[in-house]
Amino acid sequence: MARLLVLYNQPADPAAFDRHYFHTHVPIAKKMHGLRSYTVNSGKPATMAGTLSPHLIAELEFDSIEALQAAMASPEGQAAAADLPNFAQAGATVLVYDTRTV
Repeated sequence: MARLLVLYNQPADPAAFDRHYFHTHVPIAKKMHGLRSYTVNSGKPATMAGTLSPHLIAELEFDSIEALQAAMASPEGQAAAADLPNFAQAGATVLVYDTRTV
């Protein structure tokens, strides 16, 4: 499996961020072919170590890195990426990685 993990920085207007994210961005991203699951935090993330305190954490799961890359290169993936400046003005950290069970 492969994951796309997005840590969204604290926005200036959290209510506007959430409104756009859940009503516009999520429906665009959920159209990506090969998307197996899409989860976000429910409630404010707690920082146990370090100083990072994101507003929202999104995890998108795909069968493989190749499937993830194909989804991101698709028109739906490009639309999702193009939508970021519309609500994530505070920035985001995006990580892509393969997973394994240990």
